Amino acid sequence: DEGKRVAETMMYSYKHQNDVEVRVARIFNTFGPRMHPNDGRVVSNFIIQTLQDKPITIYGDGSQTRSFQYVSDLVEGLYALMEGKYDGPVNLGNPDEYSVKNFASYIKDLTKSKSEIEFLDHTQDDPSQRKPDIRLAKEKINWQPVVSVEEGLKSTIAYFQSVLNESGEIIPTGPGASKPKEGTSTS
Repeated sequence: DEGKRVAETMMYSYKHQNDVEVRVARIFNTFGPRMHPNDGRVVSNFIIQTLQDKPITIYGDGSQTRSFQYVSDLVEGLYALMEGKYDGPVNLGNPDEYSVKNFASYIKDLTKSKSEIEFLDHTQDDPSQRKPDIRLAKEKINWQPVVSVEEGLKSTIAYFQSVLNESGEIIPTGPGASKPKEGTSTS
């Protein structure tokens, strides 16, 4: 997070020094088709694990919360920001909030998986809450997400199912992580 703050400061310094326009988007968790199955993100991990009926791994007790936006909403938000006149930082994300444990159960239900939830040690620096305040996005660039998490997940699940059908087993993260076989369209 410190790196992001430094980058924002540098952008605004550059703006003032060189009299140029800048835009700063604070992007929250984004998901959708064509995500890499080994990117270590909650959505890809949970989907890959459930589609293979493997344990759904949660770090900590699962009470930490996250918000997830579909990729097309992010693209629309970035476009609105770039085309608009507002030059302050804008949060782009979906304010619908889920506990990680409930989100894992939700994906398990959507995939009709037999996976069980496995709780692992809490990771260091894992925030207890991530929920964007998008009031400025609504007010200044007339943007808010329109794709429901359920709709986005169904599309993303279908994509990952096709990746698995083409490549076979995938281990999403950890020491035994495996990438899809060569020729699989994940880029």
